[in-house]
Amino acid sequence: MSRPTPTSDAPADRTTLHGPPGHHTAPTRADLLHRARRDAEQHLAEHPLPDRPLPTPDLAPYLAALAAAETPAEAHAVTRHLLDAANPALRAVSEYLLAAAQWRDQHRRAAPDSPPKVLYRASAAALTPLVLADLATEQMLQAAYGTPPARQKP
Repeated sequence: MSRPTPTSDAPADRTTLHGPPGHHTAPTRADLLHRARRDAEQHLAEHPLPDRPLPTPDLAPYLAALAAAETPAEAHAVTRHLLDAANPALRAVSEYLLAAAQWRDQHRRAAPDSPPKVLYRASAAALTPLVLADLATEQMLQAAYGTPPARQKP
């Protein structure tokens, strides 16, 4: 039986072993990320990207206002304000994911569970927090205020 040998492009901190000739072991996630990082080095050098995460919004004022809210209307107003503030960032993420799905027209004939179609779903899902929170706060107001009073006939 032949002894497995490490691949030459494996990450330095771990070794990927392949079995006997004719036997292929799928690369691990770490292997794939290592290879992609290595193969994209020149591209990223030519197209530098920010090296810091996007800024995290300061939620302290929103959390303080929410904690001080005493009515559903006040809680709704704070939540609505946060959703309005977060909308541009979530929409930007959604737009980027859509562009990634459409990269080089790979989405045109893609199978339903292919990466481009998954990216399409991710693009839509990036806006899900806005939609769900809006729905929840509307339901909260509906529960607080009930249905509008019936109009009286003149």
